[in-house]
Amino acid sequence: MKGLEAFRVALDALRGNRLRSLLTTLGIVIGIAAVIVVVSIGAGARQQIESQVEGLGSNLILVVPGQFDTQNLSSNAAAVSTLQRDDGDLLADVVGDPDAVTARLTSGAQVRAGAVEQFVTVQGSDQNLPEVFTRPVAEGQFFTGTDVEARRRVAVLGSRTAETFFPGADPVGRQITVAGTRFQVVGVLAEQGESFGVSQDNEVHVPITVAQRLFGLQRVDAFAVKSPSAAQVPELSRRLWRVLKAEYPDQTFSAVTQTQILGVIGDILGLLTAVLAAIAGISLLVGGVGVSNIMLVSVRERTREIGLRKALGARQRDVLVQFLVEAVLLTSVGGVIGIALGVSGSLLIDGLSPLPASVEWWSPVVAFVVSAAVGVFFGVFPARRAGRLDPVVALRAD
Repeated sequence: MKGLEAFRVALDALRGNRLRSLLTTLGIVIGIAAVIVVVSIGAGARQQIESQVEGLGSNLILVVPGQFDTQNLSSNAAAVSTLQRDDGDLLADVVGDPDAVTARLTSGAQVRAGAVEQFVTVQGSDQNLPEVFTRPVAEGQFFTGTDVEARRRVAVLGSRTAETFFPGADPVGRQITVAGTRFQVVGVLAEQGESFGVSQDNEVHVPITVAQRLFGLQRVDAFAVKSPSAAQVPELSRRLWRVLKAEYPDQTFSAVTQTQILGVIGDILGLLTAVLAAIAGISLLVGGVGVSNIMLVSVRERTREIGLRKALGARQRDVLVQFLVEAVLLTSVGGVIGIALGVSGSLLIDGLSPLPASVEWWSPVVAFVVSAAVGVFFGVFPARRAGRLDPVVALRAD
């Protein structure tokens, strides 16, 4: 039996039992679709996080207290910070550019403007923040080094904060109250979006010297350093760490690069995606068992047909190929349907839900290959059993 003839016979057999074939492929369809959706969500989350990290600024190094882990990106590490504003001069000497280093002090406070009051993230920083974090000013200007040293009560608003307190109006020159202290708005930052689920536009930026007095603190949470080039980031991060370790030998510091941040989060997302994909893949196993079971039933139902074919000269290999093609065709059709549902589901999730999803080009290809492989794996045993039937015994079967 030639390959084309085996394919035609297998197709006729599946058409003859349409409902049974459809129900048999259901497990394959669900498994393939689920795996594609899970992989797409994982890829979408990875891309979103990469864009958020890159949105912090190019060639950025975050100098934070404590040992680097996923918690270093939050304010928890700052509770034990021993960093002082003067440490910024040490880091600037390492970089060779005083404008490439900015200090950060983060807290939250009630902010009021007229009748509107809201709890807002307050960022204490210096005049270098727009350059280091690539945060352009949309209206007015950012506060200056003189404002920082003179502890002037001036503020720069994020775009969402400006819209909240001054809807439809120009906030520059207006007054706001932060934790009971009056500030004058001198600028509004351009829209930035979210970073790790936290909006960078819902913030109020004030001089770090004012923030320290406002919150009764002397420390700074962290320093952000902008490397002159991407190639210098690894070596510069090591030099920054060494200079702080020499200044504070009993303390632990980390110079965290964007690559390290992406690496940690990427590993977590990769592991989570793999676990979820493995769970979704269980339905493929169940579907494969169903295919094997139905093929065994098909062999039993078509025993006389097999005997007749062998009596007319069909070899064991011909019968084996016929049933193996039938099993592969069954799972391949399920794979194609599953791919269509998985891609469609991923696009719907990306467009209609807050979850990001991005269909990787290779996932449908791998899904189709896997579905065909399931047919081969679970179809071999029934096909071999059909091929080994004795024609005399098969022809005498009821």
